[in-house]
Amino acid sequence: MKKNKFISVLIDNLKTLIYALIIAVLLRSLFFQPFYIPSSSMEPTLLVGDRLFVSKYAYGYSKHSFPFSPPIYNKRVFSKEPNRGDLVVFKTPSDNRTDYIKRLIGKPGDTLQFINGDIYLNKKKIIKNKVDESMSIRCGKINFPVKIYEETLPNGVKYKAVYNSAGTLQNTDVYTVPDNNYFLLGDNRDCSKDSRFLSEVGYVNKLNLVGKAELIFFSNDTLKNSVLKFWNWRDSFRFKRTFKKL
Repeated sequence: MKKNKFISVLIDNLKTLIYALIIAVLLRSLFFQPFYIPSSSMEPTLLVGDRLFVSKYAYGYSKHSFPFSPPIYNKRVFSKEPNRGDLVVFKTPSDNRTDYIKRLIGKPGDTLQFINGDIYLNKKKIIKNKVDESMSIRCGKINFPVKIYEETLPNGVKYKAVYNSAGTLQNTDVYTVPDNNYFLLGDNRDCSKDSRFLSEVGYVNKLNLVGKAELIFFSNDTLKNSVLKFWNWRDSFRFKRTFKKL
């Protein structure tokens, strides 16, 4: 009798666990998914150690909306057009597995070119005003000084981007964005692998879009302290970035 009761309780607990997993997968796939920022490619907007909520419904759904990107349907459902300036999470076209986050600058049919460090979108220079403050940014294991600028896109979206005067991509060829693709850049212009590098990232197809970054819900300076050492959070936890809307 006791054995049967134990088996019954075990089955009920397994059912509860399975239902919880199904609900978690659905929430993660259809609504919001947490992401971690591991590099400085989006500084000063996103810092290493930021943890974000990304809305999965912002651009509709594709196979990349689900865990492990199952090859079940090679189209986008409830597709919505992203806006210039959006912080977009996407699967890199080179492997369709790695998650990147960059800022959307170019849309299908656009032309882009860097000339002396300035971005020209459809042959018009993007407004770029220098900010008085300066800072040092870590790129890999190296710290280097950068100049901060506020850029304004044609739709009025403003954001801060940083440039190193000795950067490697001050001048480029003209990029022409293909149909159903987008051109994305990191805000840390000289420490970002993005659409400028055609063989590594390049143009991002709309099927590769995962979602839009909406909110920073937690931020810890990993250079000062591991997130696991919660007793030292006073020195590393970035309180002002908690629940910061993007």
